[in-house]
Amino acid sequence: MRTLSIKTTKIETIFEQFQQEIGGDLQIDTKEHILEIDNPLGQGLVRGISFKGGISYLEFDMVFMEDLAVVTNSPKHAPVCFAYCSQGQMAHSFGLDGKKHRLENFQTGILTSKTQQDNVLYFDKDINLKMILIIVNPIQKTESEKHLNQRLQKLFFDGNAVDNFAYVGSYNLKVADKIQQLNAISEKGIARRLMIEGLVHMVLALEIQQHSDDLQKAALGESSLTSREREVIQELSLFINNYPEKQLSVSYLCKKGGLSPSKLQEGFKLMHGTTVTDYIRDVRIRKAEDLIKNTDLNVSEVVYSIGFISRSYFSKIFKAKYNCSPKQYKDKQNSFAISV
Repeated sequence: MRTLSIKTTKIETIFEQFQQEIGGDLQIDTKEHILEIDNPLGQGLVRGISFKGGISYLEFDMVFMEDLAVVTNSPKHAPVCFAYCSQGQMAHSFGLDGKKHRLENFQTGILTSKTQQDNVLYFDKDINLKMILIIVNPIQKTESEKHLNQRLQKLFFDGNAVDNFAYVGSYNLKVADKIQQLNAISEKGIARRLMIEGLVHMVLALEIQQHSDDLQKAALGESSLTSREREVIQELSLFINNYPEKQLSVSYLCKKGGLSPSKLQEGFKLMHGTTVTDYIRDVRIRKAEDLIKNTDLNVSEVVYSIGFISRSYFSKIFKAKYNCSPKQYKDKQNSFAISV
């Protein structure tokens, strides 16, 4: 196993050390660091960026050619780290001899540690890994800037002295959706940076909410779904997003995915927080909003292109979501285009 030691939480230094140890081509654009790797140690990229308030974002889209252990040491004030795997798996331990906590695909994870504690991230070879880390560092500038980390400490530890803490939560596809949006950003410069920052904050909020929901369930991540069944739920979710115009029933999706109705509903409730029917409806509404905003289709054409039969029903649920009718929304888009 190859071991890489990182003695900082600063994005700039992390990428310098990664490049020194693993190689690759490092590019920096508006403070976003992208390390592209294609050598005997691995293939893929590592992306990272820092924001105000002590928040940093790291993304791995990698296949390592040998097992890798990345050892980091907590500074005087330990950060709170939020992890999520959208593909593959990874593990964490406190020290090289510590117990490993494994994070599977679609799972949320939160960790922090006591002062001067080694944290170890394990990446298995030959695994197509897609994961993110959001690091919330304590900073000492102003009260408004430093209290996020303090609030997180209070939220997870109720004001007690911080010791080693690792939490592996339930499975969540809402986070995966946000990561897909992150990867789909095509803008450049400051616009890209602002979009990334907004989505990173949304992912952070989803992970915190997941932790709260798990505590209320009284059984962390308890589910009868297998790993393969969770993958099927993601595949069906992508299918729904790609074909919103299809008349998709629960029985059709069960047959396509090879799941029972109870497993299908359990999976959508667990990973999307909603029923299958409500998920399909929400996908169609979001697709309709995009078509109204970005195409020349009239409202009736939009309604039928996304699989709705009743325009009046569509208008009702559109207004409930966006607080205006589809026609009003279309008119606003047209008037804006004329003024521009």
